[in-house]
Amino acid sequence: MKFFADTAEIADIKELNETGLLDGVTTNPSLIKKSGRDFIEVVKEIASICPGPISAEVVALDHAGMMKEAETLRKIADNIAIKVPLTIDGLKTCKALTGDGTMVNVTLCFSANQALLAAKAGATFISPFVGRHDDIGYPGMELIADIRTIYDNYDFPTQILVASVRNPIHILDAAKLGADVMTAPPSVIKQLFKHPLTDSGIAAFLKDWEATGQKI
Repeated sequence: MKFFADTAEIADIKELNETGLLDGVTTNPSLIKKSGRDFIEVVKEIASICPGPISAEVVALDHAGMMKEAETLRKIADNIAIKVPLTIDGLKTCKALTGDGTMVNVTLCFSANQALLAAKAGATFISPFVGRHDDIGYPGMELIADIRTIYDNYDFPTQILVASVRNPIHILDAAKLGADVMTAPPSVIKQLFKHPLTDSGIAAFLKDWEATGQKI
């Protein structure tokens, strides 16, 4: 499974990228607002740090407007993935962009039928939002399972990018279901490293080592 960071905070991206475990970054208008920075500048900086796909989202709602914005965004760097909403105009834009080799991340997916349409439009990534599904009482992981089944049935190359990840259990469940990618806030990714038995084990080893009086 590929790990993407869902953030526009440069310090967090640099820290995760230095682990060698970061495969890409996703951004959206809300994350850009939170960063307080210029959209183009921050995406350019992120793309220079992480060589993997960097999702940059259009804000136009019509096909012509999306194509115009996509033209600006894909000039930022070679690893930019254009993020479009799962609408008729969004999928029309997806088809046009992927047709000439541009990566496209189709976002705000909430049904398997929508995911099927995105795959038919040639999406590089489909972003189903599991956390928001959980919020309204629908198990988000059931959506991931349905999409995985459909994509496998027809050998669609579209990668399932699990989004709206709220906790490590979401990541574990997505991996068990065979999702291709997950994107999560840096704080959630860092939780994956933590386990109380690891911490207590390190403490015990260090105590015993200190008692030997040795050095390496």
